[in-house]
Amino acid sequence: MSSPDSESSIPSNSVIPNKYVIIENHVPKLPLWMYVKILTKNTSVGGGNKNWQCNFCDRVFIGSYSRVKAHLLKIAGIEISACKKVNANYLIELKKIDEESTKAYERPHVPLPSENRQVTPIPSASSTTFDLTGKKRKVGPLEKAFNNEERAQLTELIARMFYSSGLPFHFARNPYYMSSYTFAASHAISGYIPPGYNALRTTLLQKEKENVERMLQPIKSLWSSKGVTIVADGWTDTQRRPLVNFMAISEGGPIFLKAVDGSLERNKDRFYMARLFKEAIKEVGVQNVVQIITDNASVCKAAGLLIEQDYDNIFWTPCVVHTLNLALKNICAAKNTEKNEVTYVECHWITEVRDDAVFIKIFIMNHSMRLAIFNVFVPLKLLSIAETRFASTIVMLKRFKLIKQALQEMVISQEWNTYRHDDQKKAATVKGFILDDLWWDKIDYIINFTNPIYEVLRICDTDSPTLHLVYDMWDTMIVKVKEIIYRHEGNRQDEHSSFYEVVYSILIDRWTKSSTPLHCMAHSLNPRYYSPQWLQEAPNRVAPHQDEEISMERNKCLRRYFPDIEDRKKVALEFSKFSTFGGVFSSFDSIADRWELDPQSWWSNYGSSAPLLQMIALKLLVQPSSSSCSERNWSTYSFIHSKRRNKLNPSRAEDLVYVHTNLRLLSRMSEDYKKGDTSTWDVRVDDNSPDLSEVSYLSLDEPNIEAVVFTDDGLGGEEIDTFLVSEMARVD
Repeated sequence: MSSPDSESSIPSNSVIPNKYVIIENHVPKLPLWMYVKILTKNTSVGGGNKNWQCNFCDRVFIGSYSRVKAHLLKIAGIEISACKKVNANYLIELKKIDEESTKAYERPHVPLPSENRQVTPIPSASSTTFDLTGKKRKVGPLEKAFNNEERAQLTELIARMFYSSGLPFHFARNPYYMSSYTFAASHAISGYIPPGYNALRTTLLQKEKENVERMLQPIKSLWSSKGVTIVADGWTDTQRRPLVNFMAISEGGPIFLKAVDGSLERNKDRFYMARLFKEAIKEVGVQNVVQIITDNASVCKAAGLLIEQDYDNIFWTPCVVHTLNLALKNICAAKNTEKNEVTYVECHWITEVRDDAVFIKIFIMNHSMRLAIFNVFVPLKLLSIAETRFASTIVMLKRFKLIKQALQEMVISQEWNTYRHDDQKKAATVKGFILDDLWWDKIDYIINFTNPIYEVLRICDTDSPTLHLVYDMWDTMIVKVKEIIYRHEGNRQDEHSSFYEVVYSILIDRWTKSSTPLHCMAHSLNPRYYSPQWLQEAPNRVAPHQDEEISMERNKCLRRYFPDIEDRKKVALEFSKFSTFGGVFSSFDSIADRWELDPQSWWSNYGSSAPLLQMIALKLLVQPSSSSCSERNWSTYSFIHSKRRNKLNPSRAEDLVYVHTNLRLLSRMSEDYKKGDTSTWDVRVDDNSPDLSEVSYLSLDEPNIEAVVFTDDGLGGEEIDTFLVSEMARVD
């Protein structure tokens, strides 16, 4: 016969059939014993290990009440399987019985007395909680079911972690941050302790590096068919150690390979650089590498020529972005030297405008009251000019043009004119420049005629395939520059312009120094440049096979790719049919799709009849033309190996950069990166102030970034200054 206590433990409207209940096993503190059959006869009911059989699934187990509870309530982490026969309705009722028992026999919380104040009790996990005044209030069923109090407490702890560590708010968008807490919430891991200092910097770092290497295998598996470009760039860290950064770019994206510490190397000459390149080439695979890209430094060029001597299939290519930046520097910051006299005479006015803009910026930034007035009238900051790269002069002048109206309102305001506690002569000079329409006309002219150069720089300053576009873009760029200059000067096309001749000579000189046979080969394999539509877009255009320079450089490539005479004859015949629409290339679809399809798709669809040429085309048409990703990766390196973490040894810093950079690459390939709460998580900013981590992957073509300007911080690293296009309201 059951006792009143046992019967009261079973709800009157119980959904669990009586056949699953053994009233004799009931213990008030441990009510779930009622739902199992105890097989051990010599052990008292209510404690210790027993042999028992589940009344729902009939499975036999050995264990104490905690295992009974874990089995019936489906609690993970107790090393016992969950009962498959307990459905959702049964589970709700069993949990209710267990909670009521826990509540009934839970010790009440008695706060310690206080001499000066009344202590507010700490809320517990029971159904009774306290409001802000310390009074008890009943927890509703929904609040109890969803653990609202525990959720709120966890949220506060996470927020406290952000505030105490100075973490940027955009870190909350990190998918790995979100997935870690989601995983913890989905798995009852009682007693779990997060990894500590030593584990994070040693064993876990190595395990994550191995995990990243496995995740990169799908990208690396395509290297043999798609080809790889190895890019390198040098840098000096916060401890003045010289480092060389190597990355491998393929259709799958840029992969960080390694950063070599050269502090122990005495002679960092061409042979040293060539040796490092050879090690990177062997790591990637000799047959997979199409080209190596560096800047135009003499030691890099010499090392590249050594690589070309040792490997017939690998070319050295100078960075197009670096070349364009040097061209802009020659135009916008002409030096007054004997050899450069003609250029200086024609271009010194640009330098003067640049210097005037710098003068305005320095005056405002160096006087706190003027800066305060500036901040009232102008919602955007003045950019720091850099002497390094990314068309810094043009970027600065673009910013001035953007805030022109606000600047003019500022200098005619009462606040500006009544302030007398600084250099009045300089203030008047600044006001004169800002109100001078001729000065602004010069800025407009500089921005306009350099815009074609700037646009090509933007296009090439990416990891996307542009090698096959460079030759045509450079020609088109020069034509556009001429049109803008001649229109401004009011000249006819057959008239002479001394200013244009100087600009033209600078651009041609830079192209002559940076063009390679590989540019011409890739240009020749682009089907679009043979289509009637492209040929008719501009006068005097000819197909690549009809251009003497391109044909000569292309044949140089073919001789290196195919040293065997018979193979070279075969590929020459294939190119002849491709360029003259012969054989299968004469079909209507093949000719029409030269204009409609992208080059890679066209060769995949129609190139099977020319296997040797198709093999080269599918590799060359997906290669980049700049080493920008390698240079941007130093921002990541300086973010990780910062002044606060300058004791990191190069090996550990390299591992951190490897994991950080490649995880971001893998994240950007997922669909979640493009939408949802984690979309573009690595380029979001807080209060319009991006840090090095946020911009280390950015280039001039980013949708949210107009420019990224790097400046020397005096410690071998790089500082950064950016501005957001999305927040720039046109004011003029």
